[in-house]
Order: sequence, then C-alpha cells, then structure tokens
Amino acid sequence: MSPTDLHTIAGIPPDTRASAPAFDTRTFRNAMGQFATGVVVISTGSADDVHAMTANAFLSASLEPPLILVSVAVKARMHALLMKAHDFGVSILMNDQVFVSNHFAGRPTPGETPSFEQFNDVPVIENAAVQVACHSRHRYPCGDHTLFVGEAMGLRLHTKPIPLVFHGGTYAELVQQGA
Repeated sequence: MSPTDLHTIAGIPPDTRASAPAFDTRTFRNAMGQFATGVVVISTGSADDVHAMTANAFLSASLEPPLILVSVAVKARMHALLMKAHDFGVSILMNDQVFVSNHFAGRPTPGETPSFEQFNDVPVIENAAVQVACHSRHRYPCGDHTLFVGEAMGLRLHTKPIPLVFHGGTYAELVQQGA
C-alpha cells in the first residue's frame, strides 16, 4: 500500500502531507528514546512452539472494551507471526527481568533461559509484572511498522510490581517521588 493510499484511507489529502524532515532516522530514534517506557515481551504460539520479541512500543488503548496496542516493525520475524495469529500475549517485565528483555532482543545471557507459562491458551513470561492474554482485533499499517490491537481476554497482575524501564537506549530504574 502506498503512502498516498494510506492518506486517502485516513481521510488526509495527499497534497497536505508534510515535506521531508530536516533530520535523519538515527536523530529521530535518539530523540524518541528520551521518552521513558516500560519493556514488554510479545509472544504467540503454542506451549510447544513459542515465539517472542522484546518491545517498548506498547500502550493501553481502551478501557471498554479493554484494548492494548503494540507496534511491530514489518521486517521483524514476529510481524509475520502476528499477521496470522488469532491470539497473542503481552508480558510487562519487572526490573529484575533484564535478561528476559535482552534474550528476546537477540542478546541472550549464557546460562539464563526465560520461562513461559500458558495463560488463557497464550504463552506469557513467567513472573512478569503483568501478563495479558489478547485476542487479535485490528491491524493497522503505520509506516515501516504495523499497529496490532488486541482485546484483553485475561489479565494477571503481580503483587507490588516494580517495572523494567527503558530510557535513552539503556535500562533505568524508577525513583519514587514524595513517598
């Protein structure tokens, strides 16, 4: 689908599009990295054949119905799997799960292997801060990514989770203000 087609679908006339940006992709990525995010693992498959990837482009999109959104690069292996999947899991990682994040970002730690468990027939990371079992509802092309919207079918929240945070290309820790 061409950019013109996407603008037409969105109701934006092609002639009102912004001109080429005055910055390169790396500058944009570094700037967006200044927004601190949590870290999630997106997973799909069966108990015998789990596929997963680390992401930080995640948000809650709606309370009624309960919807979440993840953004996945078209070039990512997970993209093709999510295009076919009816269900997927999202595991919000805790601050002691850096090795899990690294593992599914292609930087495994020797001797440490993340564990999955099935939740509503969807694989999720064991002991994650939050585990969400989602039914795939919508897929929207968005530049070099696709936005996958899932409806939460199940939700488990770890007691008193301390989330893993990512900022400026590295992991960070939260500091409680005025506690």
